[in-house]
Amino acid sequence: MNGYKSKTVATWLAFLGGGFGLHRFYLYGLRDAMGWLWAVVTLIGLQGLLRHLNVGQDDHAAWLLLPVLGFSLSGGALMALVYGLMPDDKWNARFNPQGPEHHAGWITVFGVVLALLVGAGVLMSAIAFSAQRYFEYEAERHSQANSDRLSQ
Repeated sequence: MNGYKSKTVATWLAFLGGGFGLHRFYLYGLRDAMGWLWAVVTLIGLQGLLRHLNVGQDDHAAWLLLPVLGFSLSGGALMALVYGLMPDDKWNARFNPQGPEHHAGWITVFGVVLALLVGAGVLMSAIAFSAQRYFEYEAERHSQANSDRLSQ
């Protein structure tokens, strides 16, 4: 963790590329295991999106994997909120202990606002999608069980 770290850059990286761990790589370097784990989880979620687009909405793997993408992206937005709302003195003590101090401006605030809006929307969409698919699956399973029981 060498050199000056900008809270504004970290906020925007977490918002725009948080799903791929870009904020972690910026702050901790390319050897950061959490950054790589974050990227792997997002890629798993992207597989759910690809299955959903190619196979259709009735694919069980898609409705299990697609919310993983939503949770990963909303986690990046959450980290943008954490970084953007961290007081400047705490940021400087943690990431710029011997270098020049960072003072956040309106660009950081704008990133926080966008992260809150988009992150909340993505999180609610992921929850709604997974809940809808789960309840549709359960209803289909119960109707199939009932029809099997009636046919006997």
